[in-house]
Amino acid sequence: MKLLFDFFPILLFFVAFKVWGIYTATAVAIAASFAQVALFWLRHRRFEKMHLAVLGIVAISGGLTLAFQDEMFVKWKPTLVNWLFGVVFIASQYVGEKPLAERMMAASIALPREVWYRLNLSWGLFFLALGAVNVYVLYHFDTDTWVNFKLFGMMGLTFAFVIAQAFYIARHVEAEETDGTS
Repeated sequence: MKLLFDFFPILLFFVAFKVWGIYTATAVAIAASFAQVALFWLRHRRFEKMHLAVLGIVAISGGLTLAFQDEMFVKWKPTLVNWLFGVVFIASQYVGEKPLAERMMAASIALPREVWYRLNLSWGLFFLALGAVNVYVLYHFDTDTWVNFKLFGMMGLTFAFVIAQAFYIARHVEAEETDGTS
């Protein structure tokens, strides 16, 4: 359910684009992002930093897209969001006691410290690479292809990366459990 909630602005953008075009889809994405933040606040009485960061980038890039009638601004939004996440993940290795991946998942799983750092770095690099791939697609393909890539390509790459990370984590969890029982 959380995954659907996190992705509903993207899904609404996709549907609106297919029906009405890029500018209406941009307005829908801005409204959906505001609604996402508001609904989360109403339910939890707090804001999630990720939602606020994405809302800020969507509002600015979408607002510029609508104001200047230039779709390039909204096409850069996924890159900016992914690069922000990448920088935050990598910076977290040097700020605070734990990398971001460990802060997010340590309550659910125990891993050796060096594995947390590798996992965290891999997420940071993944987000930086995903942002770069978006730049390639937005400059080398038409808007319809970019919109399809934004939903299916980016989500597919993220899903494949999550599966790869699960295998990596499982390898280290099994090794730790085996070492603990010997």
